[in-house]
Amino acid sequence: MGILYGMVARGQVVLAEFSATQTNASTVARQILEKMSQGKNDSNSSFSHDRYIFHVKRTDGLTVLCMADDASGRRIPFAFLEEIHQKFVKTYGRAIQSASGYAMNEEFSRVMSQQMEHFSTDPNADRLNRLKGEMSQVRSVMIDNIEKVLERGDRLELLVEKTSTMQGNSLRFKKQSRRYKNAMWWSNCKITVTLILLLSLIIAYILFAFVF
Repeated sequence: MGILYGMVARGQVVLAEFSATQTNASTVARQILEKMSQGKNDSNSSFSHDRYIFHVKRTDGLTVLCMADDASGRRIPFAFLEEIHQKFVKTYGRAIQSASGYAMNEEFSRVMSQQMEHFSTDPNADRLNRLKGEMSQVRSVMIDNIEKVLERGDRLELLVEKTSTMQGNSLRFKKQSRRYKNAMWWSNCKITVTLILLLSLIIAYILFAFVF
């Protein structure tokens, strides 16, 4: 069955919602909004109701909520909520802060319907979300490994020593390059002066021969 109901609200003001089937999900969702209205911190929560689970994501002053069957788990519904949140903010921007109830419903309910279908039936939706989770785990492992290296003084000293050596080599290379440029400049100057002297002697010889 997958995801059956979705809602986007600012506080207790419902801006858009869509239900794929006849249920009392809207009534339960409003009870959840009222229950969570006192808190202001961003959070992810889940509430069971009969055979269904209501998943709630609160972030940036918005509450995005969906109802799914128990078999959907948590990963897919929260991936759906994240996608809905991003699309809603990108589409409406600052208008969200002053919009009246159901102001975006006519347009955005169709978006929620499409995304419900996608996350409920397309196996790639779960694969993509699983891949994102694996990438997060890789980043965690990388950070953990870096912290372990920093905890070992000998490793850190070795890295610093290698860095100092590289900096020293770089300075020597710059000095050698500067000497080479100076040598080339003097060489070019000598060649230029020599050519000028030769040209002057040739002109003087021609003038002398012409006169005498």
